[in-house]
Amino acid sequence: MRKLLFAVSTALAVGLVAPVTATASSPQQDLEEFRAYFYNKFPNVPKNDFINGVYSIDKDSRVQWENMEEFPVYEDSVAKGEELFNTPFANGKTYADCLKGGGIGTRQMYPYFDSDTGSIVTLEESINKCRTDNGEKPLKYKKGPIAEISAYIAFTSRGNKFNIKIPDDERALAQYEQGKKQYYMKRGQLNLSCADCHYTNSGSQARSEILSPSLGHVTGFPVFRHQKWGELGTLHRRLGGCNANIRAKPFKAQGDEYKALEYFLSYMSNGLEVNGPSSRK
Repeated sequence: MRKLLFAVSTALAVGLVAPVTATASSPQQDLEEFRAYFYNKFPNVPKNDFINGVYSIDKDSRVQWENMEEFPVYEDSVAKGEELFNTPFANGKTYADCLKGGGIGTRQMYPYFDSDTGSIVTLEESINKCRTDNGEKPLKYKKGPIAEISAYIAFTSRGNKFNIKIPDDERALAQYEQGKKQYYMKRGQLNLSCADCHYTNSGSQARSEILSPSLGHVTGFPVFRHQKWGELGTLHRRLGGCNANIRAKPFKAQGDEYKALEYFLSYMSNGLEVNGPSSRK
């Protein structure tokens, strides 16, 4: 592990350039620059294909992935999620009674800013709120049933395009800016940011792995990671793993830091299609 981290930090230390989007600008300007950067860097990638992560930019990896997709490992998880989604709570109600839009086909709506509470609301958070509002215990946020329910909702939403809104509300903009800061801020003993790996050095080799572009990162979650997890996991589980890899203390799943980062990354994916759940290395 130490050798891998050293290889990553060494590779990223060469030729780093501060992204223009790290400066003050409007969300719409950020979005336009973010897209343009990746479109120019990977001109042969169809625009919507960025939803496929590293498989959109590396032919060899894509062949392996397409073979895996012939018999998707997450199919059982989707089936379990569907059963959980439709199983009534003790009071007779279901997730369809309390999730935004009835839950089905709604993945692209999350996360959103709730003007009543002044906070960002994620899909997994909504699932747990639905449970507690109906007298049920909350689920753990990183894997298991919550990932399965989220996978089912994502599956029913495939093809729908992300359309995350930042309303004219100072509180919403502040949380978007917090997420943007999280994306570009260096942290951990390796002194790296999300942008160092997945913006500036996207497409570069970090030992045996190719660094995927950030554009479209959130569209495929939850994901089944074959080599690392051997199971399905949520976006916040993945974000925590990224922080651990650079020797930074992970934030709490569904804490303000990761919710803000998800808000930023999801806004950057506006116009791209939902393709979750998905499989990754």
